Amino acid sequence: MFDYTSRYYNLETATYTTSDGKSIAYKRRRFLPQGKDLPLLLESRVEQSDRLDLIAHRTIGDSEQFWRIGDANNAMNPLDLTEEPGNTLRVPIPQYEESR
Repeated sequence: MFDYTSRYYNLETATYTTSDGKSIAYKRRRFLPQGKDLPLLLESRVEQSDRLDLIAHRTIGDSEQFWRIGDANNAMNPLDLTEEPGNTLRVPIPQYEESR
């Protein structure tokens, strides 16, 4: 259902059965990791008009991995991370887990 680079890839799929017997598949909740526990690739300074996808492309080589930077900086709202030019962001080494 999700590509191996997705933040949802390893989440368990659960099923909810409605009162009329219909089954609905969904992914279980994702809990954010502790950013300090993620291995650091580098630190990147936020420039004027930066976005996380641009930083991810520049540092990790894949703009769709922006969520990893959010995780590494304990961001519930990733937009907050690029609000202030000059902020330093942790960019983690991408970790890919085995499928369950």
